[in-house]
Amino acid sequence: MDTAPPRDSELTYRDAVEADVRVLVPLIESAYRGDASRTGWTTEADILGGQRTDPEGVRAVITRPGSRLMIVERDSAPIACCQLEHRGDAAYFGMFAVRPELQGAGLGRSIIAEAERSAREHWGVRQMQMTVISVRDELIAWYERRGYRRTGELSPFPYGDERFGIPRRDDLAFELLVKDLV
Repeated sequence: MDTAPPRDSELTYRDAVEADVRVLVPLIESAYRGDASRTGWTTEADILGGQRTDPEGVRAVITRPGSRLMIVERDSAPIACCQLEHRGDAAYFGMFAVRPELQGAGLGRSIIAEAERSAREHWGVRQMQMTVISVRDELIAWYERRGYRRTGELSPFPYGDERFGIPRRDDLAFELLVKDLV
């Protein structure tokens, strides 16, 4: 699915600030929900309707101690983002979004590698963790090709809490994926 990764010199990385919330929410939404998300391959539109996040959720990631929302820019324009949260010997990787029309060109591979490097450098963590909706086989396979492994550890999907979307299926759960960084 991915082609050659972009030259790293094309991308710049920085931590988001509260003023970035207004551009980050639509970026994240476009990668996961609605018809616009179908341009890329990471869409959740067939399994979840409603919102993926909201300004309060993004602001919380930006301002929470031990948490960073990394923005990826090309020519000063935000094209992707990801959350990094310090959790002891591990970092949590989440809220990963790449503009749908740019997906499949190797950006994700470069971004996740930078996120892993940054978490090791800033926090000295030994492991990266993430949760993925367990029915997202193609996405899980993509992470496995990047060295992540399924743990079989499931946590329930928050049915009834529309802040996380409106489920179109009744079999959703989150699976913990991990990668050793040492």
